[in-house]
Amino acid sequence: MIAIILRSFILESNLFSFSGFKSKLLDMADPIKISLAVKDFNLPTLRIDAWVTEAIKESKLAKQVLNKNNYLLSRSRIKNLIETKNIDFDGVIIEDPSFKIKSGKIITVSLPEIENAIPLAEKINLDILFEDEHLIVLNKKAGMVVHPAPGSPNKTLVNALLYHCGDSLLGIGGVKRPGIVHRLDKNTSGVMVAAKTETAHIGLSNIFANHDIDRNYNAIVWGQPEDKGIIEKPIGRSPINRKKMAVSPKGKLAITKWKILDIYPPYASLIECKLETGRTHQIRVHMSYLGYSIIGDDLYEKPMSQKRHKNNIIKEKLRLIRSFNRQALHASKLCFQHPVTKKYLEFISSLPQDMKNLIENIKK
Repeated sequence: MIAIILRSFILESNLFSFSGFKSKLLDMADPIKISLAVKDFNLPTLRIDAWVTEAIKESKLAKQVLNKNNYLLSRSRIKNLIETKNIDFDGVIIEDPSFKIKSGKIITVSLPEIENAIPLAEKINLDILFEDEHLIVLNKKAGMVVHPAPGSPNKTLVNALLYHCGDSLLGIGGVKRPGIVHRLDKNTSGVMVAAKTETAHIGLSNIFANHDIDRNYNAIVWGQPEDKGIIEKPIGRSPINRKKMAVSPKGKLAITKWKILDIYPPYASLIECKLETGRTHQIRVHMSYLGYSIIGDDLYEKPMSQKRHKNNIIKEKLRLIRSFNRQALHASKLCFQHPVTKKYLEFISSLPQDMKNLIENIKK
């Protein structure tokens, strides 16, 4: 990491100024420090976390140095720096983000060395669709968990990315880790994007939060829905089973569009879903609510009953379909504007082999 100290001084020949921010470059072996003279910034807020965030936004030099080192100091990151004793006010360490500042003082922000991630890096094969210094796009296989968690401490996507990206991970929130901005369930396959720098992480987070992204999924569902449609039903935690989500008036707005791609009467249909929002299990919950649950979904599936049919061939076909061992859901398309280069990116992933096999078995 290029190490730079930025500090305010009385104007001398070896000092320079941008937007009232006077600074001096010192020992390149030192960590990054940014010192801000309160009198140089006319800001209305007195809370130290908000003041520092806005002051850095106004300083061309601060932004230049942060960009060069792939830092992006959001207010939440500033708050974390305060709570971890990395910001001082006139030489006194401040630990309260709501601390009220006074004029005529110096605020110094220290950016500590990037910490190594706690999960272990593991050599796991990845299907990489795109990668540059800012982000990585991949085709996640079904069965892979995204984050380490109790029950899945390793062999996750994060473990794989830590190994694959190595030193190109420049730190997210002060930790050397990939920035996961969206998730696919363990048994959902398809296109995912992750950030490699804090700048890209915040940019991608904003893109997802503002819904400036196209996300399409393919699913094989029971029965035959209408040719196309849209469902706008809020989704929240199920009051009956805390592992499940459910359509609930107390939930958050969720919008899913769908259209039929192919039908396999009387058993199933291949559909394409487009997410307008990004709630947990959104497609799985919405399609189950409509009565066309996703085949293989162990939480929300409502399969066609074998008891209704006397024909042994139909019964055997239903048994075969019900034996599919994961939800038949695949993230097929992801389109967005690169958060740093601003180039429009489009990634398409065809149906995985297991879903193709399922379709062939239904059609036989």
